Amino acid sequence: MFAVLSPALAQDQTQKLQHEVDDLQTTVKELQAEVKELRSEKAQTPATTTTPVAAAPNAPVTTAPVAPAAATALTEVPSGQVNALQLSDAERSPLPAQQSVSENQDSASRIDNEAPPTNPDLKGFVQIPGTETLVRLGGYAKLDTIYDTGAINSPDAFVTSAIPVPKPHDDSDNFTMQARQTRLSMEIRRPTIFDETLRFYFETDLFGGGAGNYGFRLRQAYGQLGNTFAGFGWSAFTDLDALPDTLDFEGPPGTIAPRRAGIHQFFHLGEHSSLTIAAEQPTSQVSIYEPLTAPALPIPTIHGTQHMPDLILAARTEGSWGHLQWGGVLRQLGYTDYEQSDRVLAGGAQLSGSFKVGPSSPYGDLLMFAAGWGKGIARYLTDTDGLNLDAIVGPDGKLHPLTGIGSHLAYTHYWSSNWRSNLVYGIARIQHSDLLAINGFHNSNYGALNLLWTPAPTFTAGIELLHGRLIEQDNRSNDDTRIQASIQYSFVK
Repeated sequence: MFAVLSPALAQDQTQKLQHEVDDLQTTVKELQAEVKELRSEKAQTPATTTTPVAAAPNAPVTTAPVAPAAATALTEVPSGQVNALQLSDAERSPLPAQQSVSENQDSASRIDNEAPPTNPDLKGFVQIPGTETLVRLGGYAKLDTIYDTGAINSPDAFVTSAIPVPKPHDDSDNFTMQARQTRLSMEIRRPTIFDETLRFYFETDLFGGGAGNYGFRLRQAYGQLGNTFAGFGWSAFTDLDALPDTLDFEGPPGTIAPRRAGIHQFFHLGEHSSLTIAAEQPTSQVSIYEPLTAPALPIPTIHGTQHMPDLILAARTEGSWGHLQWGGVLRQLGYTDYEQSDRVLAGGAQLSGSFKVGPSSPYGDLLMFAAGWGKGIARYLTDTDGLNLDAIVGPDGKLHPLTGIGSHLAYTHYWSSNWRSNLVYGIARIQHSDLLAINGFHNSNYGALNLLWTPAPTFTAGIELLHGRLIEQDNRSNDDTRIQASIQYSFVK
């Protein structure tokens, strides 16, 4: 009996499955038809479709426009100047807004590629059509007219270590006009597959070709992907937001503001605090003891040697009140005269910052400071870089690091949104040492007072009074006073 019923049962089950398959096919066709109809209706609906808003009884029906597409949709941004802050994952720095003649803050690398306080909205970018790449050409043309009442061997910048000692007896005042500060930069920003913004920065000025000559000089060339910096730019030991706003290109003598090749890595320590670890290009700037009496044998020629990068650690916190930064550097200095050699560890630290004073409307007064100390850090100080004062080779053939100090204090006062003044004082010092020549650098002082007028973002004019004094190891000294007037046209603001 079961043998007779089995084929019938199987046939019945097959028919039932066939009916279910037919029903599913019918449902799929109906869904496809509905999707096609919805797509057709969407294509015919204008972009400005409005959505009805519920109204009270007997009240007229109102409509509200659909919210526009998000600002981060790069392909919907028209060509022309755009606000890069709205088109990338960059954030606005919490630092108070400020103006700057040098525009150095614009070029600084920052955590998360944040916008600088001198351009908090990242204005001036242009989107390359058909891409997500944003480009901005920046820089400025600047004319300096300079009059020195005394002698100085750096007519283009007020380098106090270049003041001659003793004071020349002849007529040594000098007038010059130059445009070597003129600067050109290019900045590129774009999103990446790593969900982080890529920033490329390139900058030149006209200080190439030696004193008094014009020639392109590379100032910076680096890339930063998210929080990883690699290339040639400002040292991680530098705090650009603490530098004073001066017409003078050099700035205070004890400023720590070198540009070096290196790699930096930023880390978040909180909402507005960060840590930077960096390895940068080393250079041992060393000299050898030269006795006053003629030596019996010729003094050997020595060369600085490098065996490890300069290692830098910097911690920073910032807010609408200003910022504080602590940085430290560890170095290894070395030398050889191809018969003997020596190596020694050196390093130093700097505390710097800025504080907003009073309300901002739109700019507020700022107090800026920096104080650095260390052994073997002369290479990092503005006035002593290049003087071979990191360390000195003694008669024993050993390398002796020299203690260096650099500091400055500056105050910016805004008379109005168009007028501001800066009062600046700074020093640089290298210890007294019996191993140094009597005419070697010991101490320099720098003071500046200016009045700057910025009636439009792309134009600045001003006048500045500068005074500097150089003291040598034997305490002989000389000073110079400079008057500088400048006109500057910024390309993009």
